[in-house]
Amino acid sequence: MLAAVMFTDMVGYTAMMQEDEKRAKVLRDRHRNVLEDLSLQHQGKVIQYFGDGTLTIFGSVVEAVLCAIDIQNELKKEPVVNLRIGIHSGDIVYDDDGVFGDCVNVAARIEASAVGGSILISRKVYDELSNHKEIQAVSLGYHEFKNVKTPIEVYAIKNNNLVIPATSSIETLVGLKKESIAVLPFVNLSSNADNEYFSDGITEEILNALAKVDKLQVTSRTSSFAFKDKKVDIREIGKQLSVKSVLEGSVRRIGNRVRVSAQLIETKNGYHRWSEIYDRDIEDIFAVQDEIARTISSTLIENLTLSDQRKTFVKSSTGNMEAYNLYLKSSHFWKKWTPLDIRKSLEYLEQAIQLDENFAQAFSALSGCYVYLGAFGQMPTSIAYPKAKEYAQRALQIDNSLPASHLSIAMVDFFDWNWDAAYKSFIKTLELNPNSAEAHQYFSYYLRAFGNIKKAVTESEKALEIDPLSLPINASLADTYAHCGFFEQAKDQYLKTLELDNTFRSALNGLGWVYYFLGEYDEAIKLLEHSQDLLGDPLKSNAALGFMYARLGMNNELENCLAKLSQREKNEKDISFLFDYAIINLGLKDFDKVFEYLNKAFDEKIGGLIFIKGRYWKEIQDDPRYRKLLGKMNLPLD
Repeated sequence: MLAAVMFTDMVGYTAMMQEDEKRAKVLRDRHRNVLEDLSLQHQGKVIQYFGDGTLTIFGSVVEAVLCAIDIQNELKKEPVVNLRIGIHSGDIVYDDDGVFGDCVNVAARIEASAVGGSILISRKVYDELSNHKEIQAVSLGYHEFKNVKTPIEVYAIKNNNLVIPATSSIETLVGLKKESIAVLPFVNLSSNADNEYFSDGITEEILNALAKVDKLQVTSRTSSFAFKDKKVDIREIGKQLSVKSVLEGSVRRIGNRVRVSAQLIETKNGYHRWSEIYDRDIEDIFAVQDEIARTISSTLIENLTLSDQRKTFVKSSTGNMEAYNLYLKSSHFWKKWTPLDIRKSLEYLEQAIQLDENFAQAFSALSGCYVYLGAFGQMPTSIAYPKAKEYAQRALQIDNSLPASHLSIAMVDFFDWNWDAAYKSFIKTLELNPNSAEAHQYFSYYLRAFGNIKKAVTESEKALEIDPLSLPINASLADTYAHCGFFEQAKDQYLKTLELDNTFRSALNGLGWVYYFLGEYDEAIKLLEHSQDLLGDPLKSNAALGFMYARLGMNNELENCLAKLSQREKNEKDISFLFDYAIINLGLKDFDKVFEYLNKAFDEKIGGLIFIKGRYWKEIQDDPRYRKLLGKMNLPLD
């Protein structure tokens, strides 16, 4: 049968039995009496008592959670019973001997991770509560449980001032099977503030080196750098990033000398496990980075593999320190992620390879710049993608171990619809760097294109696990849910993204679409219009609004929208608007026009066509012309 399984357990019962056996039995009996009464009221059935714990099943997930809330509220009264509760749902086998199945195991593991006064539930339970606004919950991250194959996201119910455990205090947290660490931005102590690019570069080199260690889970740069210039308690950082350890430090550069200090700190208690100061010549900076990475790895991982012991964590990527400086400056601008800054990054990289024609990392970064410029319409793809591929291949000729180069080639082949080649490069990238949130994110795009829903969701969730504070990755997971038709999950994830930044347009636009598909039309249009206001250009971002105006019979607004799109076509002759017109005609249900524009988009290899198998295009997916289009793109028909 399908059931919700609830485990309860009294905290400190064994110790209490030793100190005051009579009181312990009184509290145990109170626990059982309250549980029996409230389970009956919520259509639950107590299956088993074991010492100070119980196992109860419910036919309804909602009733199970409401029952748990009522139990905790009642047991707050005197005499207080310090109880922890865990709930999961799924298939169970139920007979006279008891209840069996993976669902039971997971529920028991979740309950064991709780603290007194708390109620923990699985993501599966949380998803079934989406329409019950009276029940509130907060995510505690992904957790590894014994005899459970994949990590499970755990939530804490927060109604009525229930206890919410600190994430870092829960021993099942993902990362404890693997040691977990975040590398915070090293502080620039140089007299020249412009040297910040240098301290940031050292941080990234160490982070990237640690990410290559198989038994070490490393938080991605975006999330680690979210704490730059902020005074946040180490324990809070551990909680937000779900890591056991943090590496922090500082860099002071004076002429050709550099001082690097580093400290490894446990997030649970603030204990310093290791610290060191390095005074070296600037030419030795690679050796310093390598030594720090090696020391951290051996400190965190007791049985470092022989291959990792022998590995050079940070290679000397160039013997020309001026070229290296230019590379670090380019990286500083790349991270700002705007077209203008990407072009600035590209300029520095071109200077770097002039100084060192064997600088593999610089060629790899150049490839990434051209992928960006092509994908974001800042350069014709006929120019950008061949250059991206050329530079990535040049980087790999010099050093075949660079994950970024393999990822660049994967993205070029992906946008060029070379599916098999793209797949091989994605897999190679993830083999070289399984801690790359970016690689997991982009691989999920590939899987979306092929309609591999389950795997696409898994890869998107993995990216977020590595980089939990990244806005694009948070929004990308929501995009994946929406693409697959999981609109309630998408809605929750978009809202989480907007909690990080309520002006992030990608999330606003995605949430607008989701509200439309959930039938909340007014909210959908309000969000999309707000997003357009933030953009500051009324001629842009009109396709989704045009679709909705068409569907809702808002003809005046639709005409205005089409006029804006037409004006933009005249103003920006180098940009293709075929996909915009396809979306608006989908809103009008003029499917002949839709396929006319989609086939033209095929001729121009417009990027959005890659995701034609998504839920948004469901209305045309039974049309023979749709299957013909998939055939031309060499995408699977099922």
